[in-house]
Amino acid sequence: MRKLESFKRLILLCLSGICLAGQIGIYAYYWYTVYYPSVRVYLRFWERGHLLMIAIYGVLLFFFSNMYGGMRIGYLKNAEIIFSQLLATFIANLITYGQISLMTLRLFHVPVYIGMMALQAAWVIVWIYISSLLYKNIFPPRRLLLVHGDRPIEDILEKFRSRKDKFEVSKCMHIREGVDAICKESLERYDAVVLWDISMEQRNRIMKFCYGHSIRIYIMPKIPDVIMKGAEELHLFDTPLFLTREYSLTVEQRFLKRCIDLICSLLLFAVSSPFMLLTALAVKLYDGGPVLYRQVRCTVGRKEFQILKFRSMRVDAEKDGVARLASKGDSRITPVGKFIRKVRLDELPQLFNIIKGDMSFIGPRPERPEIIAQYEEIMPEFVYRMKVKAGLAGYAQVYGKYNTTPYDKLKLDLAYIENYSVWLDLKLMLLTVKVLLWPDSTEGVESNQITALKEEQKTRESGEEK
Repeated sequence: MRKLESFKRLILLCLSGICLAGQIGIYAYYWYTVYYPSVRVYLRFWERGHLLMIAIYGVLLFFFSNMYGGMRIGYLKNAEIIFSQLLATFIANLITYGQISLMTLRLFHVPVYIGMMALQAAWVIVWIYISSLLYKNIFPPRRLLLVHGDRPIEDILEKFRSRKDKFEVSKCMHIREGVDAICKESLERYDAVVLWDISMEQRNRIMKFCYGHSIRIYIMPKIPDVIMKGAEELHLFDTPLFLTREYSLTVEQRFLKRCIDLICSLLLFAVSSPFMLLTALAVKLYDGGPVLYRQVRCTVGRKEFQILKFRSMRVDAEKDGVARLASKGDSRITPVGKFIRKVRLDELPQLFNIIKGDMSFIGPRPERPEIIAQYEEIMPEFVYRMKVKAGLAGYAQVYGKYNTTPYDKLKLDLAYIENYSVWLDLKLMLLTVKVLLWPDSTEGVESNQITALKEEQKTRESGEEK
């Protein structure tokens, strides 16, 4: 199994490497035939200077490809891989366009860059489809044994079924069948075991058995697992210890985070001002109602503040006074509102909240006090996400969706809090660009969900931590 995984890793690296090499080769061709002839009027390059320019482009392309998942052949769907790689290519090309324009002391010919981008896009699309086809033929779907408790498993089974090219749930076993029987079954013809919603004692026994027999394990993390992942490793003489601190961010981290918030929000405000003006006009002209929508939300320490958004719903959307999230096909959303929600223009006024200090650029999304109260009835741990300042975008928005369940959003937000770093904030800012352009993250909650939590899940989620 270890040799197979090493071989798989090698194949994926080769497939991704060929894709990047093709794109860099196209750039190198354009550099020697188009860009350098224009640059050398102003600058002269030694031979190593040419290699340096191509290397800089290669590093940029590799960085953004790795960041957005454009190299994750076999892990993401073809459409998302292509989109990610094209986005990475566009950003790398945009940076090098500015670089070459500075060298020539004028804006370089845009049609030439568009032509190069089109050629690279054609190569990416063709090669990724070829790579995915090769990957599927070489590596069949992984056969899984799903071990579960009383919580419904249809949702996770549906997610596995959406990736039939990667996973095949061959058998499901309830934990009531016994740990010994499950361990014996895991030695059969399965490639991995999925541990889903079982007690920590039972989970640990199965996990140790699988680890001892070199069986791959997929585990649904519980809240203590997420907290422990961000713990600091210490040693008391010869005894290893894990430390979880009583505070989330240090003084230096809070200072740097505030500086980043102010710089980024002011820059984004300057760039987005024309779009904000057009959005305000569209909202006002549609029904004559107020442009901005104010709502009470909670930030760090459960402090309440007025969040600002462009109004996307009818003026009487909550005339009954009941707080509820937007659902799929929500009739309260206006035609203008549908568009600005789709492209996230409705969120731009929150830049004022960031400048004021009520919110951060990156952090858990702020919730309404009424909805927080509903969540707390089911999972008191929901208040943990208010250990840091609320954000315009966050971990749960990058790696989840609008209709991700609150329990999963909580775990994602805790992963951010417990693993915070300045680099993580910068990384999430870059990944937010992809989220804004990729449509899957904007789905509303299902009509049978109560503030994104299904009715049948009102057996305390926190009980799963036992």
